[in-house]
Amino acid sequence: MKQVKIETVERELPAIIAGCMRFADKSVEEVNTFVHEALELGVDFFDHADIYGNGKCEELFGEAIKNDSSIEREKLFIQSKCGVRLGIDYDLSKEHILKSVDGILKRLQTEYLDSLLLHRPDALYEPEEIAEALEQLERSGKVRSFGVSNFKPMQIELLKKYVKQPLVINQLQFSLPVSNMIAGSMEMNMESPGSVDHDGNVLDYCRLHDMRIQAWSPFQMPAWQGIFLGNERYAELNQVIDTLAEKYNTTPTTIAAAWILRHPAKMQIVSGTTSVERMKQIVAACDVALTREEWYQLYLSAGHLLP
Repeated sequence: MKQVKIETVERELPAIIAGCMRFADKSVEEVNTFVHEALELGVDFFDHADIYGNGKCEELFGEAIKNDSSIEREKLFIQSKCGVRLGIDYDLSKEHILKSVDGILKRLQTEYLDSLLLHRPDALYEPEEIAEALEQLERSGKVRSFGVSNFKPMQIELLKKYVKQPLVINQLQFSLPVSNMIAGSMEMNMESPGSVDHDGNVLDYCRLHDMRIQAWSPFQMPAWQGIFLGNERYAELNQVIDTLAEKYNTTPTTIAAAWILRHPAKMQIVSGTTSVERMKQIVAACDVALTREEWYQLYLSAGHLLP
């Protein structure tokens, strides 16, 4: 299993993260089994958000590990996110952040989070309030490290003007078709659609400031239209993926994940699956080293351009 280093976190962490957003319709026993099988694969990083299943996913996870003496809390890295309120709005007020974390800890049945991310930018947020909330959470021992999700560089810079704690993670959507983080720079000074900068050069910013990018929806098409693997809308891409899967004696899922891991930013992948077999295929990407030519071949076959 590939490992990555996150600033301020004492131990190295797996390149593959178990995303827990689809736990809501599972039983406690099924979640417990999944956790054990993930740990056997070397995946000890579990990503939550208080909005996932409206808290149900965290509740099930907490119940699944509560009375299992074979699962040591200190050996898990548990991350959650707050700031999105179901059916209402975004809220990064101090009051809401503190209340959210208390709810997260109660549902997960743990005394602390290894990492807390601000889920999405709140147009009405006051960075001073956020700073006060993070300071209180760190001082109380409830949260050990902090980051953001879906934030642009200037939004992060505004936070950093007030927040004392390092912001060490930015969770961003990224896949072969959804890779404007790369296309925006590669097609710079062109008039092609990919040249439009949608994110303020967030990829380069995160590398410059030692923020680990966590790629969510790593197999999605744009606008959440579904998985691109095997989809006829990406026939050329799938043909290249299938050829490389045969070459490396692996699966298309593994090749698509290996493309993300090949990037020198050393991203983590948020898997989002509850299928152990699919998780195995994603983890297998850690052992596939695509060549430079293969990486670009996949990039171009996904519909991107090179000047």
